[in-house]
Amino acid sequence: MNSRTGGIAFFGRSDAILKPSGVRIGTAEIYNLVERLEEVADSLAIGQSWKGDQRVLLFVKLAPKHALTEDLKKRIRTTLRQNASPRHVPALILEVPDIPYTFNMKKVEIAVTNIIHGKPVLNRDALGNPESLHYFERILPELQKTRK
Repeated sequence: MNSRTGGIAFFGRSDAILKPSGVRIGTAEIYNLVERLEEVADSLAIGQSWKGDQRVLLFVKLAPKHALTEDLKKRIRTTLRQNASPRHVPALILEVPDIPYTFNMKKVEIAVTNIIHGKPVLNRDALGNPESLHYFERILPELQKTRK
């Protein structure tokens, strides 16, 4: 508590922040909407540096017996546009077999962001499911050339 201003400073972990076109977006804003869809079991959003800006990539783990169809992608985009903003709409939506988590059940956005940007992941031993990162490593070449 700042006695001069009356303001409060919080220290600690916060949601990851995406910044497409300079607009600050908390990833939880995306998760809270996308994971309400019955077809989506889990999701992970990251920002990828792209053409001097940042584009949002959304990875979805689907509920059993569901497929990532063009119709589902459209519903995800519409849900985000109507209930959040056009900046929340991901440039790419990709299906993943698993979402990486720590042992404390926190989504691991930083590790995936590092992989997508060609940087090493230094904390694999902190993950409950480190094998989930293999998918992101395999698709890296495609993500580096995929256009919106």
